[in-house]
This record gives sequence, structure tokens and C-alpha cells, in this order.
Amino acid sequence: MNKPTDLARIPVDHDDIDTNVSSNEHFSTVLEARLSRRSLLRGGAATAASALLGAIGLSGCGGSDNDTVTAPTPPVGTTPPPPPPEKLLGFSAVSKSLADTVVVPAGYTASVLYALGDPLTANTAAYKNDGTDGDFENRAGDHHDGMEFFPLSSTGTASTSANDRGLLAMNHEATTDEKLSSFFVHANGGTMTLPRPAAEVDKEMALHGLSVVEVRRNGAKWEYLKDSSFNRRVHQQTEVEISGPVRGNALVVTKYSTNGTKIRGTLNNCGTGKTPWNTYLSGEENWAGYFTRAATDDAARGDRSVVSLNRYGRNQGAASRHGWETGGTDDKYQRWDISKKGASIDGSDDYRNEMNGMGYIVEMDAYDKAKAIKKRTALGRFAHESAVFGKPVAGQPLAVYMGDDSRNEYIFKFVSTAVWAAADATAADRIATGDKYLDSGKLYVAKFAADGTGQWIELSISNPAIASYAAYKFADQADVLVNARLAGDAVGATKMDRPEWCSVHPGTGEIYFTLTNNSNRRVEPSGSSQAAPDAANPRVYTDMKGTTAQQGNPNGHIIRVKEGTAGSTSTSFNWDVYLFGAEAGAAAATVNLSGLTADQDFSSPDGLAFSTSTGICWIQTDDGAYTDVTNCMMLAGVPGKVGDGKKVTLNYPRANGTTLSVDTYVGQTATTDTLKRFLVGPVGSEITGIAETPDGKALFVNIQHPGENTAAGNIADPAKYTSQWPSNAGYGAGKRPRSATIVITKNDGGRIGT
Repeated sequence: MNKPTDLARIPVDHDDIDTNVSSNEHFSTVLEARLSRRSLLRGGAATAASALLGAIGLSGCGGSDNDTVTAPTPPVGTTPPPPPPEKLLGFSAVSKSLADTVVVPAGYTASVLYALGDPLTANTAAYKNDGTDGDFENRAGDHHDGMEFFPLSSTGTASTSANDRGLLAMNHEATTDEKLSSFFVHANGGTMTLPRPAAEVDKEMALHGLSVVEVRRNGAKWEYLKDSSFNRRVHQQTEVEISGPVRGNALVVTKYSTNGTKIRGTLNNCGTGKTPWNTYLSGEENWAGYFTRAATDDAARGDRSVVSLNRYGRNQGAASRHGWETGGTDDKYQRWDISKKGASIDGSDDYRNEMNGMGYIVEMDAYDKAKAIKKRTALGRFAHESAVFGKPVAGQPLAVYMGDDSRNEYIFKFVSTAVWAAADATAADRIATGDKYLDSGKLYVAKFAADGTGQWIELSISNPAIASYAAYKFADQADVLVNARLAGDAVGATKMDRPEWCSVHPGTGEIYFTLTNNSNRRVEPSGSSQAAPDAANPRVYTDMKGTTAQQGNPNGHIIRVKEGTAGSTSTSFNWDVYLFGAEAGAAAATVNLSGLTADQDFSSPDGLAFSTSTGICWIQTDDGAYTDVTNCMMLAGVPGKVGDGKKVTLNYPRANGTTLSVDTYVGQTATTDTLKRFLVGPVGSEITGIAETPDGKALFVNIQHPGENTAAGNIADPAKYTSQWPSNAGYGAGKRPRSATIVITKNDGGRIGT
């Protein structure tokens, strides 16, 4: 057990880590482009009429029914003219904002729907929001993140088309603050020394996980139902099955599950996905930091597990994020200490293997509490963000695309063994259908070439590069999946700038990945943690935040992939960069390569989703580079196709007087018809998570950790909170900031983004 200590309150971004010390290339050999360039993207929207934008509460800027212009009545006996065609991106772009509010375009309204601490049962007390609340197993968790909408018919059965009633399944990623105590949920800010009180640990463990909540339209407004029988919380004491090739393997044997078939909880859940058979997928992201192991654990283990632990960011002696292991002697606390303590060979008398049970895509049936929740291990173990399916084709395998969110990590694809049967879209047993498609298949990792092509490399124990890998001796295929990062190292996968969410274009089937940023990219790297620019990650520049210089690729970009002719089973692809994040005033030749204007510029793309109703690409940011100018935001885009832009060459001077030239492939320059800022959030928040009703007329968005930069010592003085949202928008008790879900509607009843 750790001794009581004061923890230095140094800001830590748990997403911004790097444990990849392999020598895998970053496209250091740059070749000439071979892609033929396509015609320019045709914009889908006419220039919108100008409207005065404001930022009051949660309403659309200047938008109300009173602003509607009524068309003149045609003379009697004449046929009225048809209504004007719907235009995508027909709204006026939202300006950048530093206000502590949610800003949306004129003609739109945003309302708070469901926030941290909201009760999920009729018997759970209203949330006081003063740090004294308990019973979080029956309340909304913290840090609302990815989510999906599951329609409900009027009779309360699963549907694919209902628009006025449904279930929101969502992730609760973490808590604020993350430097030890989650101080906004504790009365006096929590205990900042070790050991942590059991009551505080219990509260924080319950705040992590998943929730399901019923929502419905009531007249013109949406509401959540706190007494719905569908409401549900999944937290760190909820039993979850280990499914797929890793089930029963020695690597997941623990004191809790001596046969390696189950684990408690799902942790640090970030991005999501929705299966073709209507279940919910949740990605376990930066889970490694919740565990600790003793300073002498390497010697105690004395085996290859040390290599695995170091590769996933748990060196011996590393402190845990919250000190949950110090909450007491009960098993629920001791599981967070993964030191080898027992005498067994297999780990059945301690928790040395506990961390191997985290890091997967989790499947849950939002409609049915009786069905088991399962970790789908065939999809690999890493810092998962979202998991998105390629377009299903009857008679062909399904493809699932995923990113590993850490600096210099990889992009993955899973291809099912089973081929898609359209009848499974409405299967009665949805989790059994998941068994069919997600427990058997092939896992691939991406290698991007400098000429705009790439290949998917299978991660298989039969691959000689994996079977003979010198740095780690893989035992079997389950070992390859548990240690997918090491397998990616072995086959020479391409290191990327923090792969986050991904989404598939509903029209073209092309796959888009957000690459949030990379502060460790340098023209002349120093040490194993830094990387040189390459074709898929081409920018190295200095970005000023006030007077502070930020180096590397602080603004990030969005890359997209077009599969080969074999579709889901293709092992080759083409790629280009859809958008580069940048400030509008940055140099066009080296930084602002997408030609962003003040109505479009952004930094650190994170959340990403295509609307199945409109085809709009929604882009959400989790930014620290541009927040001196604007809070985080959401943009709406109408993308073209891979190859619709051009090749660009970036030249970087070296210290020895030579030049490093890097070719990259940039999508068509953004225009007012193809990219606009749609939303800006409150102070300190990340914009994340997006879902819509089938008709596209209600859009659900999550506002995560407003006020996260508040100093813990200011907990008693609301005037010193950096944000008081959503209480300052009239929602709920108290003034402590809360993560929350908002719902956005268009005042004229139209589809969002038109």
C-alpha cells in the first residue's frame, strides 16, 4: 500500500501519452504521388442569409419563432410556389466564443437534457450538487462522452424508426479533477493525500462506466424519464463477461475470476459505435492509469509480462490516477494494485492480470438489462476510441474500424469470420448476434505508404514477424490480441498522431479518422518519444497560445481511407487528409493547408460522426492549443472523396543546412458551402458524443468537464469556478459545473444542419 503523501498538482492530460518506443517508421522515405486527383467537391449548400448571432443561455443565436419571415399569400386561384429546397449547411456560421455558455446558430435551440448526478429511479433523491450526494449507482455518471440513440416504439419495444422516444446509451469516461480526488463531487473537494477514504473511492468508482436513460419528446421539448424501467447504470462493480479468443486464457485469470471468464466493470469509456443489429459498443480508452504496481514488481514477476506492462504505460512504481487501491482491504479496492503478491503460477490468488481485462470494445444491449455485457476481445486490446462498421453487404464479412488514442499509436481494422445476413439486423437475441460477428475474425493494423496508398497487415500468431518478434515472445493468438500494440510494433505499423474517433461516410463508404495532435513531432527528433514528419502526419510547426510556443502538430488533422476493390476484406487502401486543423491566420503554405477561414478554423479534432439522415460530417474538438481564442466547438462538414484535392510538398530546414521535403495529399480546400462552425461550448469543456433521431430533427451532444481548470482550493467559492454551466443556463441546483447532454432542435422543425 502506498504511504500517505501529498500529490503534486501538476496538470496531466491522460490522453496525451506515449509508450511506443518501437522503431516503426513515420514515412521517412517520401515517394512521388501516384493518385489521380478527382474533380473538386461540389458544395451542397447555398450561402446562408446573414443573421445576428448572440450567446444567451442555451438558445440559438438570435433564433426564435418571432424571427420567422412569413411568405406572402398567393392570389386566390393560383398555385403557391414550391418550398425552397433544403440546403445542407444552410445556417449562419457560429463565431468563436469564450463565453460560459453553449452557442448554436440562429434558428436553433439547445436545451440541457441529462446531467451528472441526475436520478435514474423514482426513489433516488434530486441532485443537490454540493458534494454531499451519494447513490451514484442510480444516478448519471460523470464526463458524458460517446453516446448512441436507440429508438423506442409507442409500445416500448425496440425500433429503428421512432423519432419521439428512445434510449440514450452513453459513456461516463472519467471525473473532474483527475489529479487525485474528483473534487467537484466531494463536499470539501476530496482528499488530496493517500490513502483515500473508502467513501470517496466508492463514489468515484460509481461515477465511471455507462448509463442508459429513456428520453422522449413532450410537445416541443425533450425530457428524460427518471423512473423508466429501461434506465440503467454500469459501473466498476457490474459484472462483465470476457468474450472471444481471450476468454479463459491464462492472461486474464485473477482472484475474482480464476477461470478467466469475467471481470468487474468497464473503465474510461470514450468513443462508441452502433452495430447493424442495434446494440451499443463502448471503447475502453485510457484505463492503464487507474492501476498501480510496486516499485519491485519487475523482479517479483520475472517474466515477459513486464514488457507488456511497460508497453501499455504501467512501469513498476507508477502511481495510480486516483489511488483507489488505498480505499481499504476489500477486494474492490485491492484489484487496482496489479503487483504480483500471491504464490500461484497463474495469478489466481492476486490481481497481477487484472489490467489485461481492460482495454476492449464492450457490447451492451441497451434495450434488455437481462442480457450479459461482453468485452469483445477479438477486436484487440488498446486505448480504444470509437468502433465503426463499414457499410454492411449481404454475403460479405463485416469490417470494424478503430483507433488507439495515444501519441504514436496505430489504426486497426477487424474483419468478421461470419458473412453478413440481412435478417440479423432484426434478430431477437442481439447479444447472441454479437457472438456470431464479433467473437471470431481477423485483426489488422494499418501501414500508410508515402505515395498515398496503404496496407492492412493481419495480426496473427502465424505471421512470422509476430511469431519471431524478439522484444516479446507471443504465446498464442489470445496473447496477440491482448498485446495488440506489441503485435503492431512487430509488423511495422505506422505510428500516427493520436488516432481518436472514426466514422464511415454513409454515401462513399470511406473511413474518416481524427488525429487529435502530437506535441512530440520534430523535424529532427530527439529520443524515442519524438517522431519526424511523414506523409500521413506531415506538419511540424510552432503555434502560439498567448505567449506560449507550442511545437509539433498541436492542431491535428483528419485522415480518410478508401478501401480497395475487395471492400471489407481488402488488404490495400488509398488515403488522403480531409482537413488540417489550424488557425485561420496561420501560414497557408505550411500550416493552414485546408484554407480555413475564421468561420471554420479549429484545433484538435476528436469526436467524429456522420449523420445517417443528412450525410453531414460532425467534427468535435478537445483542444488545449486554441482555447485562449475560443472554447471547444463542433463543426459541420460536407466532404468529398479521397483524391479530390492535390499533393503538397512541405520543406523543413535541418540544422546541417539540408532540407527535409515531405509530400502529403490534401483534400479539397474548405469553402463556406462545405465547412462551418455550428456550436461552441462553455468554458473548459470538451465537445464530445453525438447522436440523432432517425429523422435527423433532434441532435444530442455531450458537454464534458466544463470548468475543469478550476483550482481545487477554490471549491468553496463558486465565483472562482472557471465555469458554472449548466446552472447558469437555469438547469439544476448548485453552481458546481456538471457534464451534461444537450438536445438541439431547429425552430422550424427541420433537420439539423440544414
